Amino acid sequence: MSQQVAQTLGTDPALAPYVEEFGPLDLDPVEDTFERLVVSLLRQQVSIDAAAAIQQRLFDAFEITPEAMLAADETALRDVGLSEAKTEYVKHVARAYQDHGYDRAYFVAMDDEAVVSELTEIRGVGPWTAKMFLLFALGRPDVFPVEDLGVRRGMEIVCDREMTRGEMRDRASEWAPYRSYASLYLWRAYEG
Repeated sequence: MSQQVAQTLGTDPALAPYVEEFGPLDLDPVEDTFERLVVSLLRQQVSIDAAAAIQQRLFDAFEITPEAMLAADETALRDVGLSEAKTEYVKHVARAYQDHGYDRAYFVAMDDEAVVSELTEIRGVGPWTAKMFLLFALGRPDVFPVEDLGVRRGMEIVCDREMTRGEMRDRASEWAPYRSYASLYLWRAYEG
């Protein structure tokens, strides 16, 4: 599918140079949706490098399961770099996974809006985190995370102008039903 997507997105003159440079890109959904949601929580409002360092320490120190996160001592979680708020959010997500029996199968039959609605009921999970879940945990093809700084900066690079979020959403509508893949190209454009 990625070859077909690249050909389709490559017809957009703004995206074409990036499609040519990076070739077909894939969305490979992860098997462990809980772990992926924890990773998105860690990446909220911090640099990629800081999030990666915290993730490494967390994954080295703990098994990343709802049960292990609920059992984890809060001080130990903070010792690996989680803020007090993120410690709380990880525990809320773990509790939701346990209480609702969340797993890939739970979410697969739901449309994107239903997944976002369900996840944003969890304290600490906002629209950005829910959209990262759609993209990287479920591999949904038509998600446009305008809340993401990298996507917004990439959009301005690709379109060669400053834009409001509304303008970005309007412009991205031209990439439907492959906005997730377009977002991958926007991140590549921003990362240089």
